[in-house]
Amino acid sequence: MSFKDHFSAHAATYQQYRPLYPWRMYRWLASRVGAQPTVWDCATGNGQAAHDWVHYAERVVATDASVAQIQNARAHPRISFAVASAERSGLAPASVDIVSVAQALHWFDQAAFYREADRVLRDDGVLAVWTYQWAHVSSAVDAIVHRFALDTLAEFWPAERAYVDNRYMNILPDWRPLATPQFEVHADWSCAQLLGYLSSWSALQRARRATGADPLAEIAPSLRSAWGAGRRQVRWPLVWHVFRKP
Repeated sequence: MSFKDHFSAHAATYQQYRPLYPWRMYRWLASRVGAQPTVWDCATGNGQAAHDWVHYAERVVATDASVAQIQNARAHPRISFAVASAERSGLAPASVDIVSVAQALHWFDQAAFYREADRVLRDDGVLAVWTYQWAHVSSAVDAIVHRFALDTLAEFWPAERAYVDNRYMNILPDWRPLATPQFEVHADWSCAQLLGYLSSWSALQRARRATGADPLAEIAPSLRSAWGAGRRQVRWPLVWHVFRKP
């Protein structure tokens, strides 16, 4: 099955500049299914969530349809990395307790993925999908970043970006939802790290290819000025949805 690959060409950048998810989220999810669960981290990318999962899971199976992303993932003895699509994981039926999807559900054939998640989950297993929204630093920095995202790059975002903006509400499964606590994604970053994060955006990659220019370089001076000296806290509101297997 083919897939929309917006990240393989800059997999190393993606690995370096994506923020980490809150550890309390993983602990909460693991507590929904009992001790030492087996987790399928679907569309693992560079393995960011998979490596977080090893603190709460007995075994993690991490798959991604991108060969480049899997090649950039850091090995771990309790993570099994494999190239596989979300819709055809290659996992045995009823073999995992948790299916997690970090920042990737919007790229899937959702109906086919939900059938696959239902197939591989054990009875009373849990499906968790999450994404995060625009970053917040300060009013001055936010204004530059949001203008860059919503004006400069507007025509270059894939159509699936609308699912993220809609908090995934129109692509969720008809499964039993669980009430979840609220979390945020946090990072203590320099301005250079924020610029690196912006450079990992698929819309920026498309803009560079289409125009031959680098719109990020154009805003970098004003962003550095608004940022000031030193490190700052960057926050992303986390949107996540958790369901029991039907």
